[in-house]
Amino acid sequence: MIYEKNRVKDLKIAYVGGGSRGWAWGFMTDLTNDGQLCGTVRLYDIDREAAEKNARIGRRLSEHPEAKSRWSYEVSGSLEEALAGADFVVISILPGTFDEMESDVHLPERVGVYQSVGDTVGPGGLVRALRTLPMMAEIARAVRDYAPNAWVINYTNPMTTCIRTLYAVYPEIKAFGCCHEVFGTQKLLCAMLEDLCGIAGVGREEIKTSVTGINHFTWLTSASYRGTDLFPLYRTFAQKYRESGFVKGKDDNWMNNSFDCSHKVKFDLFLRYGLIAAAGDRHLAEFLPPWYLKNPETARAWGFSLTHVAWRKEDLKRRLARQARLLSGEEALELKGSGEEGHMLIKALLGLGDLVSNVNIPNRGQVENLPLGAMVETNALFRRDEISPALAGAIPAGIDALVMRHVLGQEATVKAALSCDRELAFNVFMNDPQMGGVGLADGRALFDDMIHNTLTYLPEAWRA
Repeated sequence: MIYEKNRVKDLKIAYVGGGSRGWAWGFMTDLTNDGQLCGTVRLYDIDREAAEKNARIGRRLSEHPEAKSRWSYEVSGSLEEALAGADFVVISILPGTFDEMESDVHLPERVGVYQSVGDTVGPGGLVRALRTLPMMAEIARAVRDYAPNAWVINYTNPMTTCIRTLYAVYPEIKAFGCCHEVFGTQKLLCAMLEDLCGIAGVGREEIKTSVTGINHFTWLTSASYRGTDLFPLYRTFAQKYRESGFVKGKDDNWMNNSFDCSHKVKFDLFLRYGLIAAAGDRHLAEFLPPWYLKNPETARAWGFSLTHVAWRKEDLKRRLARQARLLSGEEALELKGSGEEGHMLIKALLGLGDLVSNVNIPNRGQVENLPLGAMVETNALFRRDEISPALAGAIPAGIDALVMRHVLGQEATVKAALSCDRELAFNVFMNDPQMGGVGLADGRALFDDMIHNTLTYLPEAWRA
């Protein structure tokens, strides 16, 4: 790459999982919209045709008359080819297919375990990790061998165990994980200011927060707007909407959205523990005993929906249809930003302006009562070739026990996945709070069936 005044040229970005129809489009649009960066994006996906189509969309974005930056898009025939000499590596892969995800999410329903997401913790999160982490290990070895100095940005779930695996395989890797869940909570605080104070038009970037915890089970220990502490106001907000839930706008109804919620879980957790839970209710509920997720009716009473995999399959059809329209020119490409911070973090690491954001990296003491080396999510300062985590202190009593249970389980998950240790994996499976009401015999049968349903994507040792 070449630095030229306040601009970086000839940047090399490897996008692993280049067949994505969501993250990739958003990321490529963000690059196109930024006049301070230009270079080459190498797309690699095991589905080469999907990567080829994304490359065509990327080229069309770059040729857009309103494009602020011109990028070249190439499709690589191997992971090694994509990574060779890369300055940055973006990982956004789908481990398996929606058929495997369907087993992850819905098979546990036969023993009364319902999952609203099923990609991070619980039985679905564990099995997803078992097939994902060997792939992450392969990527880590390739980064070590072909792009040892590259910064690696991961968007793949389960986030915590993915990042932990990258460091376990290549300890010197410069990897971090990005998640937008905290952004959603900042937006909720903006809506709170409008609802309670009549202050409209506040951007989420104006809400200053301190973040602690682990991915999808993240907590705000402070939040302010223009120097004003928002916690007292949030208590009023939570008390006002604890029964009805909060939905902004008559058309923004959580019941009609597979990913939305009415924030009742967040409000309840705040009123019980005194911190703002900073993830969507669908994720938060899965980290806890079945207080909010005993069955679909309980979830509905708490104001959120279960995201059925059948819906995801239909959504994929819609995305493929849109991809065809974009490629044919039937639908015009819009240069609308994704709202993610990936390209902004790249700029900060290149020295084009410091940035503070929440990030998933190893615990170097920023969370003082969680194990060193465990993956935690806190704020960090991004600046040229450096990520400096902000000290978050200790997670308060009560919440610490809830978080620690998952930290230890995630550490064991990584060990089980990389060593193909079936018994350790089963113990992690049964130790999860979602499985607390399931007997050992039923749990063993469920575990064996879920492993069988994903064997195609597991290492050979699992077939022994």
